[in-house]
Amino acid sequence: MARAVSRWVSCIGIGERVATSQQKALFEDYDGFVEKFKPKKTTDDCYTPPEIYDVIADYVSERFGIDRADMVRPFYPGGDFESFDYPEGCCVVDNPPFSILQRIKRFYIDNGIKFFIFAPSLTCFSGTLTTQLTHIICDASITYENGAVVRTAFVTNMGGDIVAESCPELGDRISEKMDEIKARTTKKLPKYEYPDHVLTSAKLGWMACHHTPFKVMRGDCIRISKMDANPRGIFGGGLLLSERAAAERAAAERAAAERAAANKWQLSERERAMVAMLGDHAPSLRG
Repeated sequence: MARAVSRWVSCIGIGERVATSQQKALFEDYDGFVEKFKPKKTTDDCYTPPEIYDVIADYVSERFGIDRADMVRPFYPGGDFESFDYPEGCCVVDNPPFSILQRIKRFYIDNGIKFFIFAPSLTCFSGTLTTQLTHIICDASITYENGAVVRTAFVTNMGGDIVAESCPELGDRISEKMDEIKARTTKKLPKYEYPDHVLTSAKLGWMACHHTPFKVMRGDCIRISKMDANPRGIFGGGLLLSERAAAERAAAERAAAERAAANKWQLSERERAMVAMLGDHAPSLRG
């Protein structure tokens, strides 16, 4: 009896140690623990920016004569495309879950529903239905609302006998609209340079890249984490240099810049002579 109780107590002790160990591991990797419960982003979560959808819908309308009022979008969060109420004469113009694309295409073919749907460009020829449909490849990279950038093609059953085609026109329209969106939404940050008296590891790396050796001695620097002019801090920290070291740093940076410039094509003597004849020195060449 005493031996059984001892084993039971021992098991409890082991269980407590295991639980404690697991709790410690959980605490130390809390971010990883939380990450496991976050929904994973896949190509099925690629919801189309409205402006991009309008570009594609306009193209479908122009090419296939489909009225925008007859276009339907059954692929919304939580929707079921198979039980969706498709009006007579409608056309599906939408971005479906790529993971079930074959099933979606089969459903529309079997039910006589017109469609023009998004597809991953690199694998759009996958599946047994390839030669029954038209695949429009337009070299378009779309940034979807979840941040995923996907090279996108399109598949339709309205293309007649065409199985595959390149379509630069649609690609250009999408790219132009994506450029507009990026220009409007991308924040342009000001660019700053540190003074000669501040040295960062990034600057030393740049010097090394351009084959310029440079050393800082212990008595010529102190470590700083920020400047008074830049209270947000220096990423990775920096060194505040003495007057002598700052002058040497400036000279080293000029040497590195010269080496970097040496990689540029240079004008020949003949071309320089031609340049000298241009502008105000050569009125006879105008017109």
